[in-house]
Amino acid sequence: MQRSSFGEQSCSVARTLDVIGDRWTPLVLRDIAIGISRFDAIQRDLGLSRKVLTQRLETLVEHEVVVRVAYQDNPPRYDYRLTEKGNDLAMVLLAMQQFGDKWAFGGQAPITWKHLACDQVTAPVACCDQCGEQVRPGDAIPLRGPGFDEQASPVVGEALDQIAVAFS
Repeated sequence: MQRSSFGEQSCSVARTLDVIGDRWTPLVLRDIAIGISRFDAIQRDLGLSRKVLTQRLETLVEHEVVVRVAYQDNPPRYDYRLTEKGNDLAMVLLAMQQFGDKWAFGGQAPITWKHLACDQVTAPVACCDQCGEQVRPGDAIPLRGPGFDEQASPVVGEALDQIAVAFS
């Protein structure tokens, strides 16, 4: 069944779902992000069909989230590596990981992260790019950004107006 595109919505979440909005793509992206970069290794780790993996990798390449880098000529074989765009998208996976660590694993994270700059095990968090403080839901309010399209999202526009009034 062909799914409809969210590409016309004035919503960054919806448009991101056009890239990673199926059950396998985030897992393929996760594998590449942690260094499982070859087709056969990704397939072995996830247990999905070659056809599905090929389709997901093609989508990630098409959206410039990953690049194919040849490591063998005959037969041609490739590593898949994150682009700058892919590294940014991998931050979404960190948020999903934090949710899963807390709610699916009761705080017993199966994978942790070591920050190379300070050599400490850490839990990456979203922080304000202005003051450096951690930002959690309720700590900030949404406002219309420069790319907001009122005609594409009138209901969202109304909600943003109500929020702005409530916090003014």
